[in-house]
Amino acid sequence: MQLYNYFRSSASFRVRIALQIKGLPYDYIPVHLLKGEHHAPEYASRVGDALVPLMVTDDGAALSQSMAIIEYLEETHPAPALLPPTPLARARVRALAQMVACEIHPLNNPRVLKYLVRELKVEEDAKNAWYRHWVRNGLEAFERQLALLAQARAAQGLAPSVLCWGDTPTLADCCLVPQIFNGRRFNVNLEGLPLTMGAFDASMALPAFQKAQPSACPDHEA
Repeated sequence: MQLYNYFRSSASFRVRIALQIKGLPYDYIPVHLLKGEHHAPEYASRVGDALVPLMVTDDGAALSQSMAIIEYLEETHPAPALLPPTPLARARVRALAQMVACEIHPLNNPRVLKYLVRELKVEEDAKNAWYRHWVRNGLEAFERQLALLAQARAAQGLAPSVLCWGDTPTLADCCLVPQIFNGRRFNVNLEGLPLTMGAFDASMALPAFQKAQPSACPDHEA
């Protein structure tokens, strides 16, 4: 497999984590977003939204969108699983993942931030305030959801979660960890989020997350 990605892209980071958890080898192909390499005809002709990541399977199929790619990996390489065994638990994990991928991340990706500055003439400080507000707002909601899930687990007689759900990494952890990395880059206040940051710290203690992080990527100094 080939993974076209950018080391700081949280969407790319999600897929790298999933690949590491499942122990799947892949060719790392850097696409530098800040240099506009994703708009180059050779790349953009392969993916309709000209975004990263793009994964090319062993049989040559091109797959876009990180959540779809991870679900594909889950279906084609089911062990170790990134989704729990029961429909209810899977729905809860997917909901956590989508809180990050569909609620927090879209408001703060580079396209949005560049539009604020270039088209709406927002000052740098105001742009950063926008970022911090929406990331903090989303993570507070994530924290509340983790608290509700902790209550649900207790009611079912399940052990408290070490990670987002249970004690093995799931799709939710694949999404949360990159968002925390990006939040730290922009100095988002991460205080008062004990469940969220506990899941982050537990994830980052695992080799798969360490190997997938931006500083481990071959293009991290580019």
